[in-house]
Amino acid sequence: MGISTDLVRTFAVAGHGQTGKTTLIEQLLLAAGMIQKAESVDSGKTTSDYTSEEIERKISIYSTLVHLNWKDKVVNVWDTPGSSDFIGEVIAAFRASELALMLIDAKSGVQIETIKLWRMLDRRNKPRILFVNHLDDDRADFDTSVQDVHSQFECDVCPVTIPMGKGASFRGVIDVLHGKAWESSGSGVKEIPLPPEFKADYDRAREVLAGAAAEGDDELLVKFIDEAGLSDDDIVRGLKLAIADNRIVPAFAGCALTGAGVAPLLDFVSDIVPSPAGAIEVAVSPEGADVSVKVDPAAPLSALVIKTANDQFSGKLSYLKVVTGTLTADAELYNVTEGKKEKIGKLYRALGKKLVETRELAAGDVGIAAKLPYAKTNDTLGASGDTLSFVKLRSPNPVYSMAVAAKDKKDDDKLGDLLIRACEEDKTLSFAFNGETKQNVLSGMGDLHINIVLGRIASQTKIEIVTSVPRIAYRETIQRKAQSEYTHKKQSGGHGQYARVVLAIDALKRGENYSFTNAVFGGAISKGYIPGIEKGVKEAMENGVLAGYPVVDVGVTVLDGKEHPVDSSEMAFKIAARNAFRDSMRNAGAILLEPIMSLTVFVDNAYLGDIMSDLSSRRGHILGQETLGGGIEEIRAQVPHHELLKYAIDLRAMTSGTGSFEMAFDHYSPISGKIADEVIAAAKEFIKQQNEED
Repeated sequence: MGISTDLVRTFAVAGHGQTGKTTLIEQLLLAAGMIQKAESVDSGKTTSDYTSEEIERKISIYSTLVHLNWKDKVVNVWDTPGSSDFIGEVIAAFRASELALMLIDAKSGVQIETIKLWRMLDRRNKPRILFVNHLDDDRADFDTSVQDVHSQFECDVCPVTIPMGKGASFRGVIDVLHGKAWESSGSGVKEIPLPPEFKADYDRAREVLAGAAAEGDDELLVKFIDEAGLSDDDIVRGLKLAIADNRIVPAFAGCALTGAGVAPLLDFVSDIVPSPAGAIEVAVSPEGADVSVKVDPAAPLSALVIKTANDQFSGKLSYLKVVTGTLTADAELYNVTEGKKEKIGKLYRALGKKLVETRELAAGDVGIAAKLPYAKTNDTLGASGDTLSFVKLRSPNPVYSMAVAAKDKKDDDKLGDLLIRACEEDKTLSFAFNGETKQNVLSGMGDLHINIVLGRIASQTKIEIVTSVPRIAYRETIQRKAQSEYTHKKQSGGHGQYARVVLAIDALKRGENYSFTNAVFGGAISKGYIPGIEKGVKEAMENGVLAGYPVVDVGVTVLDGKEHPVDSSEMAFKIAARNAFRDSMRNAGAILLEPIMSLTVFVDNAYLGDIMSDLSSRRGHILGQETLGGGIEEIRAQVPHHELLKYAIDLRAMTSGTGSFEMAFDHYSPISGKIADEVIAAAKEFIKQQNEED
């Protein structure tokens, strides 16, 4: 049998790399009796980091789903990667969860990925709770970490558990809500009476907790003031309201390595965190407007495919978030996105790579369906074809690209199919053939991201993959007006070919791309030949005269021409126009344009000077900077794309792996001199190589 919506809880564990997410999940599973022993990441045996890539690198690469039973609840937990290379996995987990558990390293406080993830949760208005980890470290400080979060994000942080000691003297945590103490030792965690030396700390924390619970509810606030406190039941009631409204951030102290703080955390999730009932998903109406859909077990079935993965034993796995209704095994559904019927076979709950069969999933629950023939990430499944489609996952633009090819040309098609499939699973990947550069380009969130995808394909298929830095999509344009005429005349027996075209070209404003005007008077060229002239111009603009790059921001005017009553044709005028345009362009001061990217860099304050200097050396233009708090700086700049081809690698090296960035195309800008000469020479060499291969 399945379980009702009211008894489901789902949260994602997220945070900066090395904050202990996977280790904490091991302790959650151990406390709930789902595993017999909490394994370390170094052992390669953790429940959620089970792929060969994760075991080898000792980091989380994929968002992994586990479940546990606590009291009468089924708790679904996502273990998410901490590296920005795998942000797409985090986005999927956030979308499938009603709550985020943010881990903070007690000795480091707020870090760069913490800021980025917190902003992501703010955009989604997603409730969150805080777990301050590593309190057994000598440099750890719970109060400082809590204050850092409060200052950085301007939120009300309310401790629900507090530590007993710190560093070498860390003994465990005090559950402020229930007045319990949990002591950790080499033999595990056990409940003990509240130690007298921590009574004052407990009393202060209890007053803060009661005050936070009273805020936002007039009745509780009056009671708190009149009675100088609240009962356990009153605090629970107030906290439920505060969490549902996302007014406070409950904070928990602990040590994932020993399991300290795990039991109170699970109690809080089970007793106080709201069920998914009534949570909002966003769908799109037939008119294209956003529509709010509440998680409702009584409504007709609808579900969203959160992610897809391929398992060597179970085949294709579709991770589903049920939004309305109840999904049962053997059900027939309609894939709204693909317009096709889907047959659900078996349904599963996940425990890492282990799949546990279940008969049904209620609204708000998450689970896995195996071997759905059509379903892909972002697809909407419903009881009928008129089910509204849910808004797709909002994935960031890729920031790192590689040109890829099979060493053996006969494997190119197979490699392309595998990369397309990888992009269907991971929406932060893109793969496409660039017609300008004649390269297949794979783009992702960093070199680690790309290398793992290619490494997995190579190991599974034995295809030898060759990678290279992708060529830049430059453009060509002109600086001034020019005019030229060209006569195409050919006689080879029978009808000949004749057309004369006089063209004028002029530079347009950057971004206007192209205009075409017919200014022929007196019928010198019949109107029927004008489309052929425009076709010839557009063909000429596909390959400029400097380096063969597309031509942009040029206005073309047909001034005059001449036709022959027998030998003229649309083809003849197209050829004449093509050559007239090229001649005009040579006289119009042709120049190269390079793509300029909008770049946002997030770095620790200690690296600010180095990053600023580096961006200047890359011909970057600094637009501004902002102090985000917690020692984190945000730098905004515009930088030529050519200078950023390996920036993901370079930034990681400059900041000891702590820096991150976001990048998007902004505009094209002229280049000249030595830089332009090098681009032109490289382009001509590439064209020569292509011709030799052909």
